[in-house]
Parts: sequence; C-alpha cells; structure tokens
Amino acid sequence: MSFRLKLFISFAAIFTVFTLLVMIFQYDREKKFRIGQLENTLDNITEIAHNYMTSNSIVDSGSYIMMDSLMEILPAENIRLTVINPKGIVLYDSEVSAVETMENHLERPEVRQSVSSESGANIRESATTGSSYYYYARFYTDYFVRTATLYDLRVKDFLHVEKLFIIYLILLFLVTSVILHYITRKFYEIITKLKYFIIRLRSGEELDETMEFPKDELGSISNEFTSLYKELNDAQKNLVIEKNKLYSHLSALNEGIAFFSPMKEKVLTNNHFIQNLNLLSEMSTISAEKIFEVPELKPIVQFIDRQLKESAVHSTDDAHPQMEMDLQKGSRYFNVKCVFFQDKSFEIVIIDATKLEKRRLMKQQMTSNIAHELKTPVATVMGYMETLQHNSISPEKQKYFIDKAHAQARRLSDLIEDISTLNRIEEASDKYELKQVLVKDVVAEVEEQLKLKLDEHHIKVHVDIPGKLKIKGNKSLLFSIFYNLFDNVIKYGGDGAEIYLSNYLKDKKNYYFSFANTGNEIDDKHLTRIFERFYRIDDGRSRKTGGT
Repeated sequence: MSFRLKLFISFAAIFTVFTLLVMIFQYDREKKFRIGQLENTLDNITEIAHNYMTSNSIVDSGSYIMMDSLMEILPAENIRLTVINPKGIVLYDSEVSAVETMENHLERPEVRQSVSSESGANIRESATTGSSYYYYARFYTDYFVRTATLYDLRVKDFLHVEKLFIIYLILLFLVTSVILHYITRKFYEIITKLKYFIIRLRSGEELDETMEFPKDELGSISNEFTSLYKELNDAQKNLVIEKNKLYSHLSALNEGIAFFSPMKEKVLTNNHFIQNLNLLSEMSTISAEKIFEVPELKPIVQFIDRQLKESAVHSTDDAHPQMEMDLQKGSRYFNVKCVFFQDKSFEIVIIDATKLEKRRLMKQQMTSNIAHELKTPVATVMGYMETLQHNSISPEKQKYFIDKAHAQARRLSDLIEDISTLNRIEEASDKYELKQVLVKDVVAEVEEQLKLKLDEHHIKVHVDIPGKLKIKGNKSLLFSIFYNLFDNVIKYGGDGAEIYLSNYLKDKKNYYFSFANTGNEIDDKHLTRIFERFYRIDDGRSRKTGGT
C-alpha cells in the first residue's frame, strides 16, 4: 500500500468517524427535541387538568364526571386523560366509562416512574383499550394525572427525525473526499521528492553545493536537511573519535570504573570494574549492578540513594557531590569512590590498592627495621671514638678500638649498599639486563666464593639442579639471591649445618626452587616475618650480624 493511499485512507477514516459522530449526535438531539415537544404538550394538558380539578374541588366532591367538560375544550385531538389515586385505583378515564372495572394502575411504568421523578413516560399498548399510546404521567401528592396520545402514524411521523440533514452530511462527505484526494496527491508528490533527497543523504553521496531547490516548503525543508546533515556528519565523526578515545582510556586504566543512569542501570563499564567487584564481594558475577548488593559498600549505596532522592544535584563547575572510602577484604585493600553528575547519573571507581598498601606497609616496616639496624652500629662507633678521645690508652688498645670501629663502619657501608640495591631494583628494574642464565653455574660461583666460610663452619651443600636449566634474568641479582641465602646459613645455621637446594617443579612460565638447611631453627613467632626486609631473628636482636 502506497504512502499516498495510506494518507488518503487515514484522512478519509478520520472524516468518516467525525461525520458519523456528528450524525449520531444530531440524530439523537433531534429525536430528543421532538420527544420533548410532545411531552411538553402532554405536560401542559396534565397541568391544565390538575388546575381544573383543584379549582373545581373535584377530588373533594368526587365529581370526576366534570372532567368530560374539560376534554371537550382541549384543542389537541386523540388525547386520553386518566386520574389515579395514590393506591393505583383509577378514578377517571376519558376513554372508559366503567372505571371500576379497570385494573390497578400503580405498577404502570409511567406511573411508577413519576413517583421517583418529576414525570414519567412510556410507549406501550393499553391493556384496557388495546390501542398503542404514548403515556405521560405526573404525581400531585393526592393523585396521579396521566395523559396519553394515540401512538398512530401521525405521532410516529412527528417523532421521526428529518432525513434532510443526513443527506446533507453524505453530500458533504463526498465533496470532502474529492478535496482530500487532491490534497493528498499534492502532498504525496512533495513527500516523494523529499524522500529521494534524504535517500541521497543516507547513501553518503556528496551534496552539490550549487544544488537548487524549489521555492516552496520542499525547498525550505531540503535546505534545512542539507545544513543539518553537514552538522550531524561532522558531529558524528568527532563523536566516533571521542568514543574510541574513551574506550581506549577505560581499557588502559588499571582502575575499575562504571557509569550508571539515575535508575541505577549500567551505562558503560570496563573489565577491571567487574574483576575488582568480584574480588571485593567474593562472588562471581558479570553484572555491574551487583555492586549495590555488596554489604561492605552500604555507605556508598546510602550516599547514592540520598543523592537520587534530592530534587537536583548540587554541583559547581569544579566540584561534584562525591564520596570516597577505603576498605579491606581479607588480604586485599580497595579504594571506592562515587561521583555524581548534574543529570543524576553517576560513576563508581574501584581501585585495587593492595600493591600500593602492601608497599606502603613494607616501606614502613623496612624503615623501622633499618632505623633499628643502624642504631647500635652507630652507637658502637661513637662509643669507640669517645673512648679514644677522652682516655689515655696504650697503642695496642687504640688499634683494637679502631679495628672495631672500622668493622662497624664496614657493616654500615654494606647496609647502605643493600638499601641502594633494593632502590635500584624497585625504581629502575627495567634497566637491568636480562638474558638466559644457567642457574647451576650461578650456584657454583656462590659456593666457590663462600668455600672458606663453609669449610670453616663444616657446612655441607647438596644441590639438585639440572646442569642445562636456564632462566631469563640478571646474573648479578641472581648471584645476590643465592649468596644471601648461603650467607644466612653460615651466620645463623651453626656449625655442621647442611644446605639443600633443588628445583622441584616447573610449568610453562616458572621454575620453582626449594632452599632448606639444618641447624638452628626459627621460632614460630618469627615465621610470618621471615621475608621482611632488614628484619633479623637472632636472639636479643644483637648487632653481631646484619640483616637484608
């Protein structure tokens, strides 16, 4: 079905409905008007009869035969007049002489209706005369006065609505249909031209800057479309660029971020948000909306609900309503932040701050341990210097104190070198050269360098590492790792200890090594701090040896 036909049918249907409604309304109005005229005539006769009965005291005297005189002077023809008492007994009827033979009229529809209303009317066949009447009745406290006109062809014609108005509406409908046909055809031609113009725009065809349009509504609309198309095309290109930037930025972020509508529905999110949400809530979900069900985030959810209930978001150009909280879940630390925008949409950012927090705690512990580690050597050196400065002692004693002070100074130098090495590893780890290293060769170099100390303390070494096992790393740092492990056994393991070093597992990415030794054991209370930097577990935290 063409657009033109649809348009014509739509207009025709609307006008048809309108015409029918007008016709029905006018027909009903005309019918009610004619019925009203008839009832008005009957009501006048009823009122005349009531006044006549009152002025002649007919009810009191019971001389209802006097009503015949009234019937003779009434101008209307075929009028039937009936007087009924409140119990329904007929007192007078202009068509029946023996009224005592008539049945009770209290249940007649028009009589019953006049009790509850101002008047009552009904069209029916008379049970007394067998003729059809249009009845009209009124109740006057002491009696009913009912008038009726014979419902014959004359009355029917009077009540029948004139057909002229209907014929007029039909003719008007036909003329309007012809006009609608002409209008829709012209409108369809304009729409068709505009449609082909829009198709050219959609297909991406270059628009001719010199293109001329008709000097009518089509021309105005086409010019507006051309201008809008150029603006939208430029805006769309910029929007695509900005959207790609946003997606790239969200993907590159280490933080989890999600944007929500005022209905708490997800608009946009990145993968880190779902990952951090699962870690925080300890549940598996792919729905960003689950964040509103996490008990630990109840303060954030309450903040969101308060903002959404307010009539407007109170914000400035530089600041938006926001809330931030830190929380710990098991061994992990999270920072959660919520920011509201002026349209009541909001963003939630979840940052897994575990590494940063652990690094902060580690640095705090390391600083404490370093301060503790430096305290005694410095105090010892100062004590030796004060002794040499303020006491007269023999050259042998002087040499002894100087050697001791020198040993403590060397220890401080080694400690500072360890700190410097750790800083270089953390801050410039990417500058160390990485290459394939034979692990067994590195361990052999460590054994060779510490051979005298190992022999001195009668320490045996058992190495179970394949000779061809290679790992990618920095040889100098690997040497330091194994050197410190061996040196710790020499310092703390005691004489006669044994060292066991082996490669016990490998997978696609890693090799796993086990280092163990016999000798002095570590108390259970120190096990949790065994990998803490610059923490030593020798009794009394004496300063015989240093920690790394």
